Amino acid sequence: MRFHFPVIIIDEDFRSENTSGLGIRVLAEAIEKEGMEVLGVTSYGDMTSFAQQQSRASAFILSIDDEELVQEPEESIAELRSFVEEVRMRNADIPIFLHGETRTSSHIPYDVLRELHGFIHMYEDTPEFIARYVTREARAYLDALPPPFFRALTNYAADGSYSWHCPGHSGGVAFLKSPVGQMFHQFFGENMLRADVCNAVEELGQLLDHTGPVAASEHNAARIFNCDHLYFVTNGTSASNKIVWHSVVAPGDIVIVDRNCHKSVLHSIIMTGAIPVFLKPTRNHYGIIGPIPKEEFRWDNIMRKIAAHPFAREAKGKPRVLTITQSTYDGILYNVEAIKEELDGKVENLHFDEAWLPHAAFHDFYGDYHAIGADRPRCKESMIFSTQSTHKLLAGLSQASQILVQDAEALRLDRSVFNEAYLMHTSTSPQYSIIASCDVAAAMMEEPGGTVLVEESITEALNFRRAMRKLEKELAKNQDRQWWFKVWGPDDQSDIEEREAWMLKPGDRWHGFGNLAEGFNMLDPIKATIITPGLDVSGEFSERGIPAAIVTKYLAEHGVIVEKCGLYSFFIMFTIGITKGRWNTLVTALQQFKDDYDRNHPLWKVLPEFIAKCPRYERVGLKDLCEQIHRVYKDNDVARLTTEMYVSNMEPAMRPADAFAKLSHREIERLPISDLEGRITAVLLTPYPPGIPLLIPGERFNRTIVRYLEFVRDFNCAYPGFETDVHGLIKGENGDYYVDCVTSPA
Repeated sequence: MRFHFPVIIIDEDFRSENTSGLGIRVLAEAIEKEGMEVLGVTSYGDMTSFAQQQSRASAFILSIDDEELVQEPEESIAELRSFVEEVRMRNADIPIFLHGETRTSSHIPYDVLRELHGFIHMYEDTPEFIARYVTREARAYLDALPPPFFRALTNYAADGSYSWHCPGHSGGVAFLKSPVGQMFHQFFGENMLRADVCNAVEELGQLLDHTGPVAASEHNAARIFNCDHLYFVTNGTSASNKIVWHSVVAPGDIVIVDRNCHKSVLHSIIMTGAIPVFLKPTRNHYGIIGPIPKEEFRWDNIMRKIAAHPFAREAKGKPRVLTITQSTYDGILYNVEAIKEELDGKVENLHFDEAWLPHAAFHDFYGDYHAIGADRPRCKESMIFSTQSTHKLLAGLSQASQILVQDAEALRLDRSVFNEAYLMHTSTSPQYSIIASCDVAAAMMEEPGGTVLVEESITEALNFRRAMRKLEKELAKNQDRQWWFKVWGPDDQSDIEEREAWMLKPGDRWHGFGNLAEGFNMLDPIKATIITPGLDVSGEFSERGIPAAIVTKYLAEHGVIVEKCGLYSFFIMFTIGITKGRWNTLVTALQQFKDDYDRNHPLWKVLPEFIAKCPRYERVGLKDLCEQIHRVYKDNDVARLTTEMYVSNMEPAMRPADAFAKLSHREIERLPISDLEGRITAVLLTPYPPGIPLLIPGERFNRTIVRYLEFVRDFNCAYPGFETDVHGLIKGENGDYYVDCVTSPA
């Protein structure tokens, strides 16, 4: 299979008609005859920018006879050193050659020479010989790039074999028999369709029993991620969480669970028949879910919770698993070593749902604030599991996920037992492109590249924060244009490159989580929550406000799609794919929103796509709509209401599995919101945002939750197009909302 990685030649004479120019062009032609592409660049000053493009090249050839090198040797050697360092910081293996006619290796410092693959004297060998030499090194470099499974898959797709196995499109051929199929084929391309194969292809190995190239790739990824075992998962971290749970939890087991957990963990509770004892996180009035206080992890407090639980207190044995969300949606992290120290041996398995944190292992900034890393101590008795969404923060395709395992000193993972749970949640027809993306995403994080990718994410996030603060200060000088958006984070950002600046310190007002333990939590700076005007962290509403739902609709129509939207906040992530152009476009779009808001432009003008769907707002001004919705939020004190409902007492009235069984048997009543208080839900009730279940099957509705649902019902009726989505609510034909509850005894 042909990949496009040119040999890059940097020589100021590349297009000149002098002897030097003719000589380097002859070499370029000889390299092209060997089947390699060549890109010639004439500006020595562009070397650093080309160093940053190392991912697109197969080799570099650098002239050391250029005029500036001869006339200003010290300065030019410094530039050459800078170029080599820039390349090697990202790529330890790409070939770099120097070439010269008069100057030799004696003119080059040792620290530069040791990073080179060769020194070419143009007239001592024929161009054809030198071309073969360069091409051999370039091809050896390219041949070593693909990790095991991706290599096997590309070879299989390229070998031209006829397949008689699934899928039925037979390498894309079926699509060619239909006009719309032709469109599909042209859009996705030959390679993707040829690589979409069945698990019957022996040479690709087997995901289900971890053999062949799949096993080699999982082993390679385990080395890169510094864990003892690693498993690729092709249906998301939702499946990864369920696999971990089914491998260690059985009916009647006590499990300790972060109340701020993904719904897949709650699905796991239902499926395994476990008895959950919840640890309750903090929450501020922006609607941002904070950390579980450190004292909640104390073993005596956990034991008290178990003793007070109506179903857990009769259970025997240790809790089977502790599951913690690490990091939260908005980027709050826990000191994992502190949790391990407290609970090692007291809880059988420690599971960290790191869907949003696979990058942390590759940068010293994160220290002990992730589950598994190099040179980290093992637990003596408890097994460590980490489930990571490769597709969220790294370069995996959607649904790409992985499970990392660290053995305890006294216990190793039984891979056969674990694989029984793995088979339960893994398709027998996995998408091989997703497996390949897991393989490649891991290989991309191989040192030194992984550290640089994460470093760039952090740097871009910090630069974005600086740019937003700079604009805020400039606008504050203008009486007519004072308001601006804030980025949630520490007030003092004088030293924001240091980890200490991002620690959540006890009582700091900016985070609003109260008196947290020193050194237990930090904020990941690559997660940026933008705060819109109108609400204070203490829950106080301003006279004027700009609800975030309106801002994010505006951004979407200007080509900026955000990750999550709250009442007065929205969330963006600085993944390894974010660029300066992308975040600067966001800043520009926010400035455009501000201008349109200040001028109160009508919605037909600034939100035409939205108005096409909701024409009732056509003549409403942007500022006027913001004021209307802000007034509704303020009059209903929604910020405090949403905080109170998440920290209110959730009464377990049935085991989750038993309540869900009532749903399966249709032993339920579909009740309107006004009749819910005191009733037992048979479903997960999940408001979006934040997408964290509020009630799970078997818990009772309290008055605070019913008040919130009444607000949702009334608001959705009054402001169509801005509805609050609550999974578990069923909208009836009469416009009212209903919830399926367990049938009350007669």
